[in-house]
Amino acid sequence: MTLLLSRALRRLGQTRAWALPALIISVVFLTSWPLMVLAEPASNTITAPGNYWWYFVVTAATVGYGDHFPVSAAGHVVGAYVILGGIVTLTTLFTRVSVALEKTKGRRMKGLADTDVSGHLVIIGYTPGRTERLVDEYTAEGRTQVVLCAWEDVPENPMPERGEVVFVRGDLTDEDVLRRAGVQRAARLLVDARDDNEALALTVAAMHVNPDVHAVVTLRDMSAARNLSYVDPDVSCVQWHSPRLVTEELEDPGISQVYADLMTYGGRNTYSAPLPVALGEVSFGRVQEGLGRTHGATVIAVRRGGALVDPRWESTLSRDAVLYYVGERRLTADEITSAVG
Repeated sequence: MTLLLSRALRRLGQTRAWALPALIISVVFLTSWPLMVLAEPASNTITAPGNYWWYFVVTAATVGYGDHFPVSAAGHVVGAYVILGGIVTLTTLFTRVSVALEKTKGRRMKGLADTDVSGHLVIIGYTPGRTERLVDEYTAEGRTQVVLCAWEDVPENPMPERGEVVFVRGDLTDEDVLRRAGVQRAARLLVDARDDNEALALTVAAMHVNPDVHAVVTLRDMSAARNLSYVDPDVSCVQWHSPRLVTEELEDPGISQVYADLMTYGGRNTYSAPLPVALGEVSFGRVQEGLGRTHGATVIAVRRGGALVDPRWESTLSRDAVLYYVGERRLTADEITSAVG
């Protein structure tokens, strides 16, 4: 609400909305003073230049401190005139502020207002249900500044209850629209388009506005990543059907490449192996150190008693434990025993 009010007042300052209230109060002041001089006896100091402005302010604002007041019947009539003028002025002013607030709120709801955030995430493209999930996952760790850009077929903010989400709509390839979204000040950019061709066009437009932003692009066909690399070799391309990986790549740049390497034949893969009986009960740290030093493998999880856990270094592994590790190849029980023992 404070942000809306400040923007409304700024908009009022840029227009002539103050003109009528200022005119009303000025006319009342300039006419009431000589009338009060005529109505009040000379002994009443209310009409003195140093006093009347103060009397006028507190009376027009209906505060009425009572330190200065008219004593004649005619003076009371003039005082009523001042009160009425103050009420009319305040009513006119509040009405115009309310209208400006509604216009500002309406512009924000319709995605027509400029944004003034920086270091934020800009999401280009909106898909009902999917985009809400992406925003939920991204903001789960406390990040709150998100600007959502949608095409003109989205009439108003689809997430009005999310105060941390600012909505911008228009032609998403238009530089002016992207600048309204603050792409030039963004730290992260997510292009989540309707198809891969559109994703390429949107990425070109956005990278033109901010070539240094960390950009993540979702693709249906990952072969299109080659075309995006021509735009910027640092653009991260993620499978459209993996929304969780999308948010992870936004938070931790490069993690999608790690996953891709694990899923690619010839790269480092994930394997499982029962803890060799010959080792008996052994500490997790000893297993991790032995496999790492000997085979360059990293244990990422352990299953114990049906539960998958990430044990502490000093935790003891029972005989029925199953190791899940990342390595260049599958290790035999003898190789594990030799490396750990």
